[in-house]
Amino acid sequence: MTTDINNASTLALPAEWATQESVMLTWPHADSDWQPWLEKVIPVFQEIASTIAKHQKVIIAVNDEQMLKQVKSLFPQEDNIQVFVVGNNDTWARDHGPICRYRTDKNGTYREVLDFQFNAWGNKFAYDLDNQISQKLHQQQAFGDSVLIKQSLILEGGSIESDGLGTLLTTSQCLLNKNRNPDLSRDEIEQVLKQELGIEKILWLDHGDLEGDDTDAHIDTIARLCTPTDIAYCTANQDDEHFEELNKMEQQLASFTNHNGQIYNLHALPIPSAILSEDGDRLPATYANFLIINGAVLLPIYGDKNDQVAIDQLEKIFPDRIIYPIDCRYIIEQYGSLHCLTMQIPAIPE
Repeated sequence: MTTDINNASTLALPAEWATQESVMLTWPHADSDWQPWLEKVIPVFQEIASTIAKHQKVIIAVNDEQMLKQVKSLFPQEDNIQVFVVGNNDTWARDHGPICRYRTDKNGTYREVLDFQFNAWGNKFAYDLDNQISQKLHQQQAFGDSVLIKQSLILEGGSIESDGLGTLLTTSQCLLNKNRNPDLSRDEIEQVLKQELGIEKILWLDHGDLEGDDTDAHIDTIARLCTPTDIAYCTANQDDEHFEELNKMEQQLASFTNHNGQIYNLHALPIPSAILSEDGDRLPATYANFLIINGAVLLPIYGDKNDQVAIDQLEKIFPDRIIYPIDCRYIIEQYGSLHCLTMQIPAIPE
């Protein structure tokens, strides 16, 4: 947490395990790359939304009025689900959705909605509509009365992990990639993160990229903060093409310390066996792409022998939360998984 001297206030980026108000989803539609998979992926989206709604509110952005009716019909008895019409290119709410911070001053603590720029992971895909989603949801009061603040930095939610205490975990391959903020140095990017998110310490991972990952090594595919002292991370067998990179990542993680100078407790999550697309490319299946919500964790599984290993490991890491395995085999056909589809909105502190 850092103090904004000009405004005599303290800023903080909440951890994902902090109390949440809602989770945002952007629904797939036929005018997107999901078209061939719609019949298979919509039930997965429905399961994700219904599971989250057991614990908290869900915000769903849909492409048009017709989809509004269709999606509402899927949840006829669910008061915890709100649906908004917002044009979109794709479904990856983790990256085009808002990033919320807390501001504390003499009058109390407030939630502020930050609208960072989104360029589809370095201009790889269309993003004109996605880059407007947070603003249009805000205009429809999807985030209540919280103020929305436009940001000039290109930054995706999947690229950063916060412990809520001033420490940020990220990857150099993504945040320092010249396809995002080419005019900014590492020091300048750090300065923005510290100034806008209340960050004091940044842990830069230099290894761990997964095959099939369009995001240039988002942290939420390979290593996750679970508590201020615990990190879950991906590992691979020696015969897997990822072994060397993930082994280097593990060694680097073992050298990191948290805000109190403590070495982290590391919890290994084996990556699934290779799952290939119709074109024969390896898809980025990872158990690290789980979502923490109020009282629960949603874990992506893939019909793999390691599914149960991942479930058992998360039950140990999160003993006080329900673990919901969600089959995301068809989601990874578009090269992302469960966490990538969602963005949590932290609760306004009382």
